[in-house]
Amino acid sequence: MSLTVKRFLALDVFRGLTVCFMIIVNTAGNGATTYSPLLHAKWNGFTPTDLVFPSFLFAVGNALSFVSLKWDVMKTSEVLLKIFKRTAIIFLLGFLMYWFPFVRHGQGGYSLAPFSDTRILGVLQRIALAYGIASLMIYFFKARVTIIISVLMLFFYWFLLLYFGDAANPFSLLGNAGLKFDRWLMGEHHLYHGEGLAFDPEGWLSTIPSVVNVVGGYVVGRFIQTRGRTFEGLSTLLLAGFLLISVGYFWDLLLPINKKLWTSSFVIYTIGLDCIILGAVMYIVDLKHLTSRTYFFEVFGRNPLFIYLLSEIGAILLYFFRVNPTTSIYRWIYQSVFSKAGAYFGSLLFAVTFMLLCWLVGYILDKRKIYVRV
Repeated sequence: MSLTVKRFLALDVFRGLTVCFMIIVNTAGNGATTYSPLLHAKWNGFTPTDLVFPSFLFAVGNALSFVSLKWDVMKTSEVLLKIFKRTAIIFLLGFLMYWFPFVRHGQGGYSLAPFSDTRILGVLQRIALAYGIASLMIYFFKARVTIIISVLMLFFYWFLLLYFGDAANPFSLLGNAGLKFDRWLMGEHHLYHGEGLAFDPEGWLSTIPSVVNVVGGYVVGRFIQTRGRTFEGLSTLLLAGFLLISVGYFWDLLLPINKKLWTSSFVIYTIGLDCIILGAVMYIVDLKHLTSRTYFFEVFGRNPLFIYLLSEIGAILLYFFRVNPTTSIYRWIYQSVFSKAGAYFGSLLFAVTFMLLCWLVGYILDKRKIYVRV
């Protein structure tokens, strides 16, 4: 933990928006009665919810553009130690979160949850890997070379999907190259099963293009530091966002925009959207100075990783503990309280209430100037 340092307010607000929405979409009271914009696209396509995760990676890149300024006065060994240490800790936290609470229900009570059935990859693990790879690229190469490598990574991933996926439909759930590679490397028991079969949307191959979301955030962050906080700079950022969205939209004709495959078109499309959203936040915060109502999101943005972990662990515990052998506390609270407001609205109300409880913890930490860092 560390005390506050000089911050970029618009980035805190942008990051806070992302974490706030992430908690809401992850903690619906009832998944079967969730408003469609709060659901991921079933496969190809795009919903507002699909923007949450890439926006978090984009924010990681934004923050990296400020942190990397300190690397110039540090030894290479010190920089590498920081990068690898942070990557390892975030990855481990993600793995332990999926293993948590380390026991499971059985006929005779609790039994130890075996490692053989624990998911290896996931959201935090992708954040860790994308951050680590992007940081190494940024440290060892100039910005222009990093951008070129990132573009090549997007085309390389497209090639992998085409060449190693099923010839008939390389972008399908059962025929994509990422699924084949993950099954070969980790086996089905270590994969996510939320799609009705063993398939991990945060698999190894799809981590390759996700690195570009971090690089995109870094490039935008460096641009903002030099000339982004002016009307001219803001116009440039918005224009870049529009162009990237257009490229992603037309690339979708050849390579579908697909969050679960994290296709290259999806990367370009989401970076474009993030440029526009961040531009809108900067206009409100930096140019119009309308900051009186941004504090709510600043709370999330100042402790993003901690609050996200808190929300996930809290939800896991509510699912794990039960009021009777068949009903979790999570389900019981929704049915007993929030469902009275209607199936869909009650599900949303549950998520918003849970988000507000997480915000309250963040508020207490912020008032005490406590900022959890990895």
